[in-house]
Amino acid sequence: MASMFQKAGDALRGHSENTNSEQEEEGASLTTILETAEDRGALTLLICDITEIMRQRLLSTFDPNETGNGESDLLATGDDLGGEAGETANASQQTQQSTLEKQNAELAKREKEVNEESMVELKSSLLNFFDDWRDNVILRVGEAVNSREAAENQSRHPKPETSTSNIESSSAGLKTDEHTAKIDEVLRELYLPVETSLRSLDQSKKILILHSMLLLMLSLEHYNAYSRILLLYCTTSLRLSVKVLSEDEGKVAKGLLMAAKHMSADEETKKKAEENSMARKWKMGAAGVAGAALIGITGGLAAPFLAAGIGTVLGGIGLGATATAGLLGSLAGSSVLVGGLFGAYGARMSTQAMEKYTRDVEDFAFIPTRQSSEDETALHRLRVGIGISGWLSDANDVVLPWKTLDESLETFALRYEVEALESLGNSLRTLITSLAWKFAKSEIIKRTVFAALTAGLWPISLTNAGRIIDNPWSIASQRAQKAGEVLADALINKAQGERPVSLIGYSLGARVIYICLQQLSKRKAFGLIENVVLLGAPTPSSSAEWRRIRSVVTGRVVNAYSTRDYILAFLYRTNSIQFGVAGLQPVLNVKGVENVNVSDLVEGHTLYRHATGPILGRLGFEDANFHELKHEERLLKEQEEEERQKREEAGSIYQPPDDENAILDASNDEIRRLEDEKQQSKQSRPMRQSRPMMRVQESKE
Repeated sequence: MASMFQKAGDALRGHSENTNSEQEEEGASLTTILETAEDRGALTLLICDITEIMRQRLLSTFDPNETGNGESDLLATGDDLGGEAGETANASQQTQQSTLEKQNAELAKREKEVNEESMVELKSSLLNFFDDWRDNVILRVGEAVNSREAAENQSRHPKPETSTSNIESSSAGLKTDEHTAKIDEVLRELYLPVETSLRSLDQSKKILILHSMLLLMLSLEHYNAYSRILLLYCTTSLRLSVKVLSEDEGKVAKGLLMAAKHMSADEETKKKAEENSMARKWKMGAAGVAGAALIGITGGLAAPFLAAGIGTVLGGIGLGATATAGLLGSLAGSSVLVGGLFGAYGARMSTQAMEKYTRDVEDFAFIPTRQSSEDETALHRLRVGIGISGWLSDANDVVLPWKTLDESLETFALRYEVEALESLGNSLRTLITSLAWKFAKSEIIKRTVFAALTAGLWPISLTNAGRIIDNPWSIASQRAQKAGEVLADALINKAQGERPVSLIGYSLGARVIYICLQQLSKRKAFGLIENVVLLGAPTPSSSAEWRRIRSVVTGRVVNAYSTRDYILAFLYRTNSIQFGVAGLQPVLNVKGVENVNVSDLVEGHTLYRHATGPILGRLGFEDANFHELKHEERLLKEQEEEERQKREEAGSIYQPPDDENAILDASNDEIRRLEDEKQQSKQSRPMRQSRPMMRVQESKE
C-alpha cells in the first residue's frame, strides 16, 4: 500500500521513479486524470447523485411508511393469530382483516410521531445542515474540475441510479483476506454503488480520483461524518476496496501532520495575515449549536503556495505537489487549521483538557488505546473511535475491550466513574455465579424473558439476591446518564477536532452513548457521528427515541440484543418496560437501524465484555481488528466455562434437597455471606482506589 498511490501517479505521468523534482511538482492533477469534459462531468454527476441518495436516506428516517421491518414481520404476526382456524376461508378473512387493522393502527401511530412539533423541527434543521454541506461539496468539486456551472446544473436535477448487478470490489496492490472481503460486501449493501462511467477507467485513475476527493473534502477545513459517507459511496461506486480509502486516510493524516510540524512560526504568521485580508465566500455552521465555531470554506482553487511544504509531502502519494496543495486549499498552508482538524493535535482529548468535565462526572477522560514510542503524530488519524465499557472487573477493563478496534481509527476508551463501575462489575460476577442465580435460572428459562419482565415472575430466591446488585446498578446507571450528557458536550465542543466519531459501547456503556445521542439530537448537532454500535443496551427501544438517534448518526446505527439476557431483564425490572428494552429486542419502525440478534453468543449480560469483538466481526464492522477478534472469541469461551464452573461449585457446597423452601433457605444463607464479603471488600477498597487516582494526578502535572 505504501507505494500504491505513488505507482498510480507514476503510471498517469508516464514517468519512472527517477522523475526529477520539477516533474514531480507538476505531476498528475484531477484535470489530467479526467482528460475529457465527459469524464469531468461524470465526476460532478456522481457526487450529485450520491448526495441526493444521502438526502433521501435522511428523509426516510422521518417517513412513517419507511419502517425497515419488512412486510413479512407484520404478516407473520397475522399468520400466528390465525392458528388452526386459518383452515377455513372465514377465519382467513378475519385474520387478514385483523392484520390490516393492526398495520393501519401502527401507521397512524408513526404518522403522529413524525408530525410532532419537535420531530418536524429536528427534520428541518437536519435538512438545512445537510443542504449547506452538499452545496459546498458540489461547488468545490465543480471548481476543482473547472465545471462549476455544470456542477450547479447537475445538482438541481439529480437522477441517481444504483447498481443492481453484483459488483465486486477491486483491491489491486493490496493484501486482502476473508475479513476484508466481508467488510467490502457489507459496505456495498449499505452504500449501494451508483452507476457511473468512471467505473470503467483504469485502476490507477480510480485510485487517484478517490484520493483527490479526500483532499477536496479536507479543503472544506473539516472532515465531518457526511464527507466520510460520501467517500464510502465513491469507493463502492468506483469498484474499489474500502481498504484503499482507509489506508489513504492514514497516509494523508500522516502527511498533514508532518507538513504542519515543519511550518515555521514566521511562515504561519505571514499566511494568517494573508488569509485575514481575503473575504471568505461561504460560512457554514459546524454544529448548529451554541458555542460551536463557524467554519470558513475556501472558494476556488487555492494558489500553489507550498510546493516545498505539504504539497510535496502528500505529492508522494500520487498527485503532484502543486495539484495536492491546490486541492487542499487553505488547509495546505496553515498549521492552525491542521491543528483544528486533529483537535489541536490530540490535546483537546487529553486528561488535562477534560478536567473541566470532572465537576459533573468523576474521573472523566479519554484514554488512548495505543501508545507509540515514535512521534505522537504517528497515532493520529482522520477518524476517531470511542469505546465505552459498561462495568469493570478492574481498571484495565477501561481500555482492554477496545483493542478490538484497529488502527484505521484513532481510538480512545472513555474513562468515567471507575469506582462505581468496579462495584457494579463485582456485583454482577457475584450474582451470575451465585447459588440463587443457578436455581432461579432453571425456573425463569421456562418462560420468555418478556413474560418474566412484564409479569414480574421472578423467583423469590432471585428477588432476595437483588440486594446484592440493585444498588450498584442504580448508582452506575445514574452516573452513566450524566456521563452521556458530558460526552455530548465534549463532542459539540470539538474535543475530537473536525473529525467524524464512531461510538461503541456495551451495557451501561451503550447507555452512555444513547444519552449522548439524545443530547446531540436535542441540540441539533449534526455531522459529528459516523457509526454507533450499542450492545446489550439498558435503554428504551421506542421508535421516537431511536428516530432521533438515527438523525444524528450519518453511517451505521446498530442495536445488538439477546433474548436470553435474563440478567439485563432482571436489572431493568424497575424501569418503564412499556417503552421496551433495546438490549432484549429489536428496535422497530425506524428506517436505518440495524438489529442484530446475538442470543447465540450472549446468554448472560456479563458475556458482552468478551463478546464485543466477535459481534463486531459478525457485523462486518469496518474498523474491527481481525486478529483481536480471534483472541476475544477464545476469552469468551473461557469466561462461559468459568461462570458455569463457579455455579456448579456453589451448588455442590449447599446441595439442598429438591424443595423450594430448602433452596430458598440455602440461597438466603449464601446471600448473607456474599453481602458480608462485599461489605468487607468495600471497606478495603479506598486504599486500593487511592493509588490509581494518584497516578492520574501525577500525569496531569
